[in-house]
Amino acid sequence: MSDESTPSSRRILLKLSGEALRAPGSRDNISPEIVARIAREIAEAQRLGSLQIAIVVGGGNIWRGAKASVRGMDRPTADYVGMLATVMNALSICSAIQEAGVPCHVMSAIEMKNVAEPYVRNTARSMLRDGHVVVFAAGTGNPFFSTDTAAALRACEVNADIMMKATSVDGVYTADPKVDPTATRFETITYEECIARDLKVMDQTAFTLCKDNKKRIMVFDIHKPGNITRALLGETIGTMIHVQE
Repeated sequence: MSDESTPSSRRILLKLSGEALRAPGSRDNISPEIVARIAREIAEAQRLGSLQIAIVVGGGNIWRGAKASVRGMDRPTADYVGMLATVMNALSICSAIQEAGVPCHVMSAIEMKNVAEPYVRNTARSMLRDGHVVVFAAGTGNPFFSTDTAAALRACEVNADIMMKATSVDGVYTADPKVDPTATRFETITYEECIARDLKVMDQTAFTLCKDNKKRIMVFDIHKPGNITRALLGETIGTMIHVQE
């Protein structure tokens, strides 16, 4: 069977911010209510559309390896702790998606057979073809790489049609809208223009990997209810980044 997705069966890599799983002002690292809402939106899109959905979730709500390294912790160790944080988030998301009635699996780049399946590219693609949601955890399995890079890598490995970055901002702006009130949001922008304007969409490794493999990236606001379903079903919200033709 061909692994290529078709217009009637879009394959999507959804990158979720770990911070988005925490309720604002809460001491809880993971909000079950927020996780359930995100899972319901993913499950609704899966039921309404012929979709193949893979997910990468960050761990910033629990741990940030780079910050721990600045404070004196050995960087590889700090990054491995961060990878384990992504596993906790992945398990939470996966369980909630299953509760919403959609088959879901966690695949970890670091072997931990009692809680997750090992990441195997062909197995992941087979699960996606069967209509199961797959959550990729533990980053790339190596220190010094962000979860944005892990998401870009997995998007390329499973041949996703698009990478969707659900974050705390509603798109890509001409400048930081929190600093510059005159900043305006792009509806579409090319990779080349992002580079020329020095816009920080994601880390350079992830950005270059997507650009070189001609993966479109859509950046949108995860906090607005319904946005995940709308994005997954093909509505262009936020900002679409594409290679210049």
